[in-house]
Amino acid sequence: MIYREKERELNAKRVDVVVVGSGPAGIGAALSAARNGCSVILIEQCGALGGIATSGMMSHWTGRVDDKIYHEILSRSAERNEGEHKGIITITIDPEKLKTLYLEMTREADVEVLLYTFFSDVIMEGNTVKGVIIENKTGRSAIFADCVIDASGDGDAAYKAGADFILGRESDNKMQPCTIMFKVGGVDYSRAVFSETFETLIPTEKGELQTLGKEIIGAPAGHVLLYKSTLPGVVTCNMTNCLDIDGTKTEDLTAGTIACRQQMDKIVSFLREYAPGYENCYIISSASLIGIRETRHFKGIETITEHDITEARIFENYVVKDAYFNFDIHNISGAGLDKTGVQHKFSQDKGYTIPYGCLVPEKIDGLLLSGRNISGTHMAHSNFRAMPICVAIGNAAGAAASVAVKEKCRLRDVPAKKIRQIVGIKDMETL
Repeated sequence: MIYREKERELNAKRVDVVVVGSGPAGIGAALSAARNGCSVILIEQCGALGGIATSGMMSHWTGRVDDKIYHEILSRSAERNEGEHKGIITITIDPEKLKTLYLEMTREADVEVLLYTFFSDVIMEGNTVKGVIIENKTGRSAIFADCVIDASGDGDAAYKAGADFILGRESDNKMQPCTIMFKVGGVDYSRAVFSETFETLIPTEKGELQTLGKEIIGAPAGHVLLYKSTLPGVVTCNMTNCLDIDGTKTEDLTAGTIACRQQMDKIVSFLREYAPGYENCYIISSASLIGIRETRHFKGIETITEHDITEARIFENYVVKDAYFNFDIHNISGAGLDKTGVQHKFSQDKGYTIPYGCLVPEKIDGLLLSGRNISGTHMAHSNFRAMPICVAIGNAAGAAASVAVKEKCRLRDVPAKKIRQIVGIKDMETL
């Protein structure tokens, strides 16, 4: 069945830069562009800024990177922390405080924030993106811009613009499983166990906890990932798991949400019975945004590979420096770490760089990629998708947009050296 909409005129406005999505990559991009003199609109479909870090109730910042905006987020979060974390820089996230901090930072930078607003389409002129169509309670409207930065995670704007991409793993298009994070209260921290990686083994009187999880919780869940929070007696659980979900499809997002929520009570029962310190735990909150780890990998004028990461390659045109994480590939066919993933045994500790070409779609102008949707292989993506690295990618994208706006040049022609100067990272000797 087909319904044809009538043509209609839309209210429109113009700004220098539109950022689609306010996760870590979107926050970095919006702040960077605005602080460098651009008028910026930040579009977010949820009722809070931050994406997975806030609405997704992420437990902590994983990985590291040399980036001023990321370090500013950590230091300003420390000022808001309470209790034992008061005034202390920590990678543990308080989602509620971070929501407010992001609003404060964007307001200070004069970023126009539109919450409860969905990206709908791109405005194209040939192969050049000229703006976006948005939809919200006010209605449907157009925003024209010199640069659109796609920080949507799934690359929704790049997809609508016709940019080339690969979905998921190159060999079969399968993607990492999805998760809904949740918090439990009533945990006795004096006795509680915490497992921060799939490879963390915890012996208990009833057996090793990861092994028990696989046996008792059962597929597709079964791994045990428990993280301290900023609140006394509260633990963040990264333990729900749903396979074969395509995060670009609403039907799959719905199915994944149902499946993950149905696992929560069983996980809590397992923790009460088998995890020391969790005997009286109970769910106090759960994420309003499902965690999608992987969807589209867009083709840029350059592509970063797993070999670039393991060799700590210094690209000549790098715009992100000292990025570090591991190959965090959740099992595509079950619980735990995928057979291709590497955590404890990840041996490259120098960090790596990301070239500007990974942010620039090969055939589309007027658009930059930011965050996990940049041009990279499935394996490389499992590393650079870490939130600190995504902030740095966003910072670079916002800086590039500001140069293009001021100098009236194409985004693909912005020199990486100028981007590095703006984001404040020093030149390194290239290989």
